[in-house]
Amino acid sequence: MNPRLAEATSPYLRAHAGNPVAWFPWGEEAFAEARRRDVPVMVSIGYSTCHWCHVMARESFEDETTAAELDAGFVSIKVDREEHPEVDAAYMAAASAFSPSLGWPLTVFATPEGRPFYAGTYFPPRPRAGIPAFRQVLAAVREAWTERRDQIDETADAVAGALAEVRESAAAGDARIPSADDLADAARALAAREDPRHGGFGDPGAAAPKFPVATALRFLQTRIVRERAAEASAVADRALAAMAASPLRDAVEGGFFRYATRPDWTVPHYERMLTDNAQLLDVAMDTISPRDDVARGIAGFLRDVLQQPGGGFGAAQDSESWIDGARSEGGYYARDAADRAILEPPAVDGKVVSGWNGLAIGALARAGARLDEASWIEAARWAADAVLEVNIASDGRLLRASLDEVPSRAHATLADHGQLGAGLLALAVATGEVAYALRARGLVDACMGADGRISVPGGGDPVLSRQGIGAPDAASDADEPSGAASVAEAAAALWVLGAGDRYRSIAERLVAAHTRSALAQPLAYGALLRVAAGLAEPPRQVVVVTDDPRATLATAARGIRADAVAIVSPEQALAWAAAGFELFAEKAERDGRPTAYDCRDFACRLPVTDAADLRA
Repeated sequence: MNPRLAEATSPYLRAHAGNPVAWFPWGEEAFAEARRRDVPVMVSIGYSTCHWCHVMARESFEDETTAAELDAGFVSIKVDREEHPEVDAAYMAAASAFSPSLGWPLTVFATPEGRPFYAGTYFPPRPRAGIPAFRQVLAAVREAWTERRDQIDETADAVAGALAEVRESAAAGDARIPSADDLADAARALAAREDPRHGGFGDPGAAAPKFPVATALRFLQTRIVRERAAEASAVADRALAAMAASPLRDAVEGGFFRYATRPDWTVPHYERMLTDNAQLLDVAMDTISPRDDVARGIAGFLRDVLQQPGGGFGAAQDSESWIDGARSEGGYYARDAADRAILEPPAVDGKVVSGWNGLAIGALARAGARLDEASWIEAARWAADAVLEVNIASDGRLLRASLDEVPSRAHATLADHGQLGAGLLALAVATGEVAYALRARGLVDACMGADGRISVPGGGDPVLSRQGIGAPDAASDADEPSGAASVAEAAAALWVLGAGDRYRSIAERLVAAHTRSALAQPLAYGALLRVAAGLAEPPRQVVVVTDDPRATLATAARGIRADAVAIVSPEQALAWAAAGFELFAEKAERDGRPTAYDCRDFACRLPVTDAADLRA
């Protein structure tokens, strides 16, 4: 058993601790060992619910002969991409120089200084369909390292140089936020990519995998798109309906699978991710007629399957499980409820990722408030308390993740700060407790440099920084909102709650820096465009002050679609105002009765105490 991996805060690394390969975790120690031995580094990147990662592990990393070749000629590093997203992004960007088909497992060969010089994805144990065997690749790299070292150094320098140029050019933008007309046009361009036969985005005749792309769906559901491009907005509702009626949704436990391999949403890839399901919960709640059935299924999956004993939400559930003594991909999910009850379910990666928990905290808080499901809000609170207790370093820095309430050493990303901040703000509004809003404000403030620039507190991964290797500073979404979009969302939410115009300025700056790219590629920038939509029109804010959260007036407020709907006690309203959230200033009960304040851009109508007046 490899103690370096057995003690890791990643289930993925722990699963490889029994391999005959002398794995190192990500860190300076591995590169120092490669320099001492003057051998290349082999970096293998994957995650615990990745099917082809499991396959390559069984075929190659558990093979004694392959392991011996790796140990003799390389220093091998195993990386959990979910724990170290910066490392994954940097090496994925480098790998694009060698292969147009990228994914996981990602296999990268680098110099002891960390500069990649060759990369690929899954390599089989024997040559297959033009793909060399993994041991053939190892032999070729070793031969090149010993016989053509100059060529390797030239390639590594060229890749590093190209990445640096991309990072330097990524800052160019329009320096403006999109107008309402711009956003409507972007929505129509996005809607033009709809699969008219099966819903969602893509060519109905293509063989490519089909993903939910929840970030884009949420942009189409914004108020500004509903009002100015209703035909485009309907694409999101049709996509959710198609996915909910398809095998992409688990009919028994309610969660959605990662993606489908066919255009009609059939033959899913059976891993179930926290990121997808948290965002799709919001999508289900924001359809024209909210899909309560879909929302309840997702909330049940989050609480019953992914929530860990300590309160945080695990990262994902595996696609594989043991059935009749053999590993089966998707076999568990093909069974009905009765048959599942007698099977061991697929493993859950219990790694509690800060930002991803923020997505789930926010979605459950919003949905719980709308549907008056107090247990959902409590699940969100439990997760928030767990993250704020465990995933914070002794010096106050946010950490990327934890496992079994043991924090990882991995640095939090910009997305972690923004996603967790936005989730905490939604929880603060749902509970009325300003303490969560103060923690969110601190996360956004931590991303603000002395020069006014927004960046990762502490500078990101220290090994990559020392090596001068990094990924382009992308604001485009992957399966989750980007770092720029996440911080912009949290900053905009702070502004809507009255924390001050400087937070609107932060959101505007982040959006403006990427306006040109976002309008040109709306499918890739849905999260940023959603924030832009919130900035393009004056916000609507509703505050109800009452000691009875079940009062008729409070119930009426929950049915209003506004940028913020807060139901607070008189004491809570005073606490919010004292903490600097001006929206709550001078908000109090009138004549001892529940009182509602309906505001547009911080200018409020006369307070009302009757639910009919509020609805009107």
